[in-house]
Amino acid sequence: MSRPEFKSGFADEINKYIDFKVANGYKEKSYTILLHEFDRFCVRRGITDVSFTREDADAWSEKRETEATTSHYARVNKIKCFMEYLKLTGYDVCLLHDVFFKATDFQPHIYTEDEIKRYFNAVDTYSSDRNKLDVIILPVFFRLLYCCGTRINETLGIRKKDVDLDAGIIKLLETKNDCEQYIVLNPEMKELLIQFADKCFYLYKDDDYIFPSIAKTRRNGKRIYELHRLLLQHAGIPYIGGGHGPRIHDWRHTFAVRSFKQMIDHGMDMYVALPVLSTYLGHKTIYATERYIRLTLDLYPYIAEKYSQKFNSIFGKVAHLHETD
Repeated sequence: MSRPEFKSGFADEINKYIDFKVANGYKEKSYTILLHEFDRFCVRRGITDVSFTREDADAWSEKRETEATTSHYARVNKIKCFMEYLKLTGYDVCLLHDVFFKATDFQPHIYTEDEIKRYFNAVDTYSSDRNKLDVIILPVFFRLLYCCGTRINETLGIRKKDVDLDAGIIKLLETKNDCEQYIVLNPEMKELLIQFADKCFYLYKDDDYIFPSIAKTRRNGKRIYELHRLLLQHAGIPYIGGGHGPRIHDWRHTFAVRSFKQMIDHGMDMYVALPVLSTYLGHKTIYATERYIRLTLDLYPYIAEKYSQKFNSIFGKVAHLHETD
């Protein structure tokens, strides 16, 4: 994506900061979007030079009415890092107060065996006059979410050149944590992707997305969310709404819980299984994987009986998450 034109008093320093982060291995777009929003905020407040007062800091830090806790945390703390950078380069700017991400009592939906069968039956029998390729694309797309635990935007961002059919490996570049990630396909998923490639890949150039829109561009996630609700309806799975799902992201939760259980059932020690799962999910630390282990212990008492003491010795009894999934 092209870098937007910044117009506030921070314009030059924002460009320098983005260049600095890119030079240190970070993705430009992971900073550009938020800094563009911050730049517009500064324009509205009439900031025409590199200055940032306590009033400015408090205004930026205020939680918005429709803003999720995770979004608020990211928005405030990323700009705090920018202010710290400006401090180090000699500018007298006011630093923002820390905003801590607090774990909630929200419980994701873990799909049952029966729900999984009904959902994928709905996927496999779905057809659309709007996009004829959906009958081929959607069974593969939704199975990647469930079988590999990928996030929706990571999956929509897969290009033909990112898929190694011989090795059964997919490279994920549009990841939440800006770290290049690889997912290894199980034999069934690998065979399904090979069949999908035989039907579609001859239509694609190397840089093309493998799950494109009708216009052959990157598919919009909003349409996938709408389709998910339709599939739930066809599968007879009640949609509660209000963020309580069942959500598309709950396929990732379901994958993580079932994977951890499978590793434990096959005799793998928790100290080995935890970092394996954390790495596969693309987490920077094992602490972001904590919620999945807690869910597994809640759902399977026999695992809790065996590992709850070890688990609490690692994480403590109360979650303090500083990395979100």
